[in-house]
Amino acid sequence: MKKIYRLQGIVVILLASLLITSNASAQENDSIAEAPQKERPARPAFESGLVFDNATSTIQPSNTLEMVIQHRFGTMDNGISDVFGIMAPSTIRLGFNYSILDNLMIGIGSSNNHKMQDIQLKCNILQQTRSNSIPLTISLYEVIGIDAMAETKWGPDYKFANRLSYFSQVIFARRFNDNFSFQVAPSFAHYNAHIVDTLDHDRIAISFAGRYKFSPQSSIIIGGDFPLKIQSISEQNEAVNEGIENIKPNISIGLEVSTSTHAFHIYLGSSRLIQPQENIMFNENDFFDGTIFLGMNITRLWGF
Repeated sequence: MKKIYRLQGIVVILLASLLITSNASAQENDSIAEAPQKERPARPAFESGLVFDNATSTIQPSNTLEMVIQHRFGTMDNGISDVFGIMAPSTIRLGFNYSILDNLMIGIGSSNNHKMQDIQLKCNILQQTRSNSIPLTISLYEVIGIDAMAETKWGPDYKFANRLSYFSQVIFARRFNDNFSFQVAPSFAHYNAHIVDTLDHDRIAISFAGRYKFSPQSSIIIGGDFPLKIQSISEQNEAVNEGIENIKPNISIGLEVSTSTHAFHIYLGSSRLIQPQENIMFNENDFFDGTIFLGMNITRLWGF
């Protein structure tokens, strides 16, 4: 009998242990089930942080260095005489961007047009999710330009502040599917000083860029910058604006080839300039009249 009682006691202890373990496991599973799932961000809308002369909403992962080479040949108007602009004077920019965080990038660059030096900042304040609970990526983009030409350019009233120009932009981007991405970006440009008094110091513009991926590494890219003539922010009367400022949209179309560490663009565009504030302030070339420039961009990534 004592043995039977002992056996019964062991069975009771085992059953109690199983019940306690099962209950604890069920509570743990309930807790896991109740825990909210973290939203996964969608893949970037664009392969590179740059498309033509414009920033995209793409910021590389934190601790990534991105080298950018932008090259604009001369106009193709002269045909074979200068190899469709390849032998003509070119505009070149070399830049470096560093991702401090997954959603924050700083950059510096230098171009030969007006010896322009630039400081850039880009921040993603909202990220598109894979579930589309957040349908857009929204980015803030800022460029400070420093014209490094000789002081004599500004005459006797020279101040360092004369050299400065600013470009501010909000980028709204969406990756619609694996093949198609699109962004729209309103912007504001300001120049502290101009050599020509009849030029406005401020201008608002709307830019767009699209990408259609037709193979694992290749895409068609298209973009445009459309300066807006808003009389309320203009310092000139309408007659001066119409007679002197013949500002045209900067239209571009091209091919992108990308890998995990590189992106290469070859394209046709209507502006010989590279800095975004220059494009919406000074471009007088009409894409549809045939004033077209051949351009190339190369980006290279290093992770640290």
